Amino acid sequence: MENRREKDEIEIDLLEVLHILLGRAWLILGVGLFFALVCFMVSKFILVPIYESTTKIYILNKTDDSSVTYSDVQMGTQLTKDYAELINSRYVLEEVIQKLGLKTEYRELLKQVRVSTPTDTRIVAITVEDTEPAQAMQMANCIREVASSHIQNVMDIEAVNVVEPANMPTVKASPNVSVWTFIGGMLGVLLICFIVIVRYLLDDTIKSSEDVEKYLGLSTLALIPIAENGEKAKTNKKKRK
Repeated sequence: MENRREKDEIEIDLLEVLHILLGRAWLILGVGLFFALVCFMVSKFILVPIYESTTKIYILNKTDDSSVTYSDVQMGTQLTKDYAELINSRYVLEEVIQKLGLKTEYRELLKQVRVSTPTDTRIVAITVEDTEPAQAMQMANCIREVASSHIQNVMDIEAVNVVEPANMPTVKASPNVSVWTFIGGMLGVLLICFIVIVRYLLDDTIKSSEDVEKYLGLSTLALIPIAENGEKAKTNKKKRK
């Protein structure tokens, strides 16, 4: 019986919380829109846009002129990790820095380079990110050229074929304005809802006769209309004058 009462009280409390949130719907909506607008402005006009350019190479070591077998592809797939390490090596990236006259260091350039290999292929994708789209494309192409030569020398590869030259990025990779705006709006809504709920939980004042019966377990005998008494008091005061 006591468990049932506790369950009923929890349900009533949840309904009260929901009622309070609905009563402050305009405030919640306003705060959410404000946060969304702030995040939109920050991602659109303040954060520096990042562009990505990708080039792809195909590496296949054939011992003769026969057709490529599945074992060749499997072996090449295992070696793609080695190729990735060679592409990100200090020798390759420092050579790129020297050729392009970049004002950066090896470790900084390494953070801008990403090497990926699609499953069951010998294709290696080299992606470079930069604040300037033309610079990203130029660096990706230069890394591909230097890395291709380095891979041939180290791994004794016959040839490294260009599958796809680096593209000129026209759309920024980050920040995503839509995602930032949505996340900002959601954070604003959650924050104001949290504040409203905490204030409700910390508010232990008695506001109605129902609260007296609910929290104190006492029944009310009478209600004193404060507003009317105030008006009567003012009236009586005027009469005395």
